[in-house]
Amino acid sequence: MIDLHLHTTASDGRLAPEALVARAAGLGLTIISLTDHDTTAGLAEATAAATQHGVRLVPGIEITAVERGRDVHVLGYFIDPDHAPFVVFLDAQREDRRRRVETMIARLAELGMPLDGERLLGSVAPGSGRAIGRPHVADALVAAGHAADRGDAFDRFIAEGRPAFVPRRGASVGEVAAIVRAAGGVASLAHPGLMRLDDAIPGFVADGLTAIEVWHSDHDAEATAHYEAIARGLGLGMSGGSDFHADHSHHASGFGSVTLPRHAFEDLESRAGLTARPR
Repeated sequence: MIDLHLHTTASDGRLAPEALVARAAGLGLTIISLTDHDTTAGLAEATAAATQHGVRLVPGIEITAVERGRDVHVLGYFIDPDHAPFVVFLDAQREDRRRRVETMIARLAELGMPLDGERLLGSVAPGSGRAIGRPHVADALVAAGHAADRGDAFDRFIAEGRPAFVPRRGASVGEVAAIVRAAGGVASLAHPGLMRLDDAIPGFVADGLTAIEVWHSDHDAEATAHYEAIARGLGLGMSGGSDFHADHSHHASGFGSVTLPRHAFEDLESRAGLTARPR
């Protein structure tokens, strides 16, 4: 079983990399990818754990691009995390995440919901490689008693259109696809059923997008068939995974059940220039 969309404490997941790999092995997964947001900080720990548990780990990432003023997530697979231009690019991505959170903290204070910004930002210190984002702000709102849970925090304060929302500045999908390719990887559009940008996919492909995520916890059978047809029509690879972040999250039920077919995985390998491994 194959799950190529998993998050850890290196970004906004709640399991450490070693714990996530152990959980994946216990669920019977044989190939996984860590796809933390704008960081590869969890890969070293996960690689060691994967060796221990007999699981194959594909080096991965989920990078946030900006299109039409919206966040668009691009998954990268088979990347070289030490590729120098890639490292520089991710540093800039994380710095913008920090700027965004600092501005949200200031806006929330103006709204009468102060947070301990020093503690929040200190939890993801520069140089740690870890990425901070809105889920961390949501958790701080909950801890301060300003929101009931993450969902409430997003719905009332930090989702798009809410009073403390701050738009992201960032690279286009084409630019992200180019940096992933330069690092030896393949770029896949994450959860397109949530993006609702189907009309933009051909343009993303023209700009260098390699694949789209067909199997995902938020894709029902109709959506899966729809995006599989789009992938085949555009000659794209197909990726898939649960998008697991934590127990009791809206994607938790997909961990161990939303899997990528082996033929699709081998196609991604071939697009990355790797030799498909035996079953």
